[in-house]
Amino acid sequence: MLLSPNVIVSKLAQHQPYPIIYLAYSGGIDSHVLLHLCASIDNLKPKITAVYVNHGLQVEAKNWGLHCGQVCANLGVKFLSLKANAKAAPGESPEEAARNARYAALKPLLGKDDMLLLAQHGEDQLETVLLQLFRGSGLKGLSGMPESMAFGEGRLVRPLLDVSKAQIIEYAKSHALEWVEDPSNRHSRYDRNFLRNDIIPLLKQRWPALDKTVFRSAKHCANSDFLLAAHAEDLLRHVLDQKDKALIISNLKTYSLLEQQLIIRQWFNCLGLKMPSQDFVEKIVEQVVGARDDANPVLAKQDYCIRRYRNKLYCVKSFSLSIKEGYLWPFGQSLLKVTDEESYEVVHSETGIPLEQWQNSTITVKFRSGGESVRLPGREGRHALKNLFQEAGIPPWERIQIPLIFLDDQLAAVGERWITAEYYSESREPCIRIIRRKINPKGNDGMAVVG
Repeated sequence: MLLSPNVIVSKLAQHQPYPIIYLAYSGGIDSHVLLHLCASIDNLKPKITAVYVNHGLQVEAKNWGLHCGQVCANLGVKFLSLKANAKAAPGESPEEAARNARYAALKPLLGKDDMLLLAQHGEDQLETVLLQLFRGSGLKGLSGMPESMAFGEGRLVRPLLDVSKAQIIEYAKSHALEWVEDPSNRHSRYDRNFLRNDIIPLLKQRWPALDKTVFRSAKHCANSDFLLAAHAEDLLRHVLDQKDKALIISNLKTYSLLEQQLIIRQWFNCLGLKMPSQDFVEKIVEQVVGARDDANPVLAKQDYCIRRYRNKLYCVKSFSLSIKEGYLWPFGQSLLKVTDEESYEVVHSETGIPLEQWQNSTITVKFRSGGESVRLPGREGRHALKNLFQEAGIPPWERIQIPLIFLDDQLAAVGERWITAEYYSESREPCIRIIRRKINPKGNDGMAVVG
């Protein structure tokens, strides 16, 4: 069956009106066919911007970009060329690095209700599901690529996902399309290429409709995963402390081991983290949740660690202090950045440290070294900071990030928590207080990990 623009029309009709449509265009046969189909639809063509992303991995990439620009000019479609850094991070495959770089370049383009079209087809889905199967993935991985998903402020859509590669080739030849060939696609050292070049052709000799049947299985897995995720979200609601995004251990333990694992996975999803391996989830349940109440177990990953404190399970993001010990707070500066995700701000207040005293002192910022004590307004005697932190239920890893503010070498404030008796004022004079601000890192998409 020959592809027609009606395939695109029917797929896009399932979504809200789209002011701008971006189309990821590599110059290869798949994206060229998708572009040609879209450009054939009169009311769609003016909305389309084809986007070429140069990963910098091939010497021919610049010429490919020129080819893409010329094709778009011939079709009368707007064209945009972007550069991306596809250097692989530690533990990241070249394919994954290129994909992540491409998505990172495309995501900022989309405004509200804009759409990004990708040209992945049925055999791409087959490869994805097989790769996930070989990696031991669960339902989410075996669901393959979704036909549609939220992406930045808009939506990502794969309108050719149930179209075969043979249909794409047939369309390209019947319309005499010219496309570029990436020589790296012939290298079977990459897992996906190995499947595409060596394994899937052999499998399709035995099972010709393999891509269609696996696509159907992926849909079954996606539906099951959707229902399971809804159940997991309901379970998480009974276990999650919304204030600090921690799990209440006593509540978690009321569920079976399988349900505990399901809740922990949903917790990671809530935090915006990459889904943990089954082995890591089992270790969380056995070594952290199942530890003695007085134990302090830690399970560390590269970017975060799992810890427990006072009947709660925390996911603590790795951090580094932005300021050094003995930092001088510059005169007139209202904001102090402590870590990449946390800062402290000086604000006017009816009570607190007298403004005049603040302005006329040398202000120094230090961090805990142990043994500090303070006098507090309205309380007798001196109090060890360690005891105050314990009273307030502040986890040990948060204590080391709380700045100690000294005025003329005398401790005046402990972060936003306490102002010492020597500096606290309730008179009518103007005062200041120090408040804590959470910084949402660029690209974080709302991830809330305790820091």
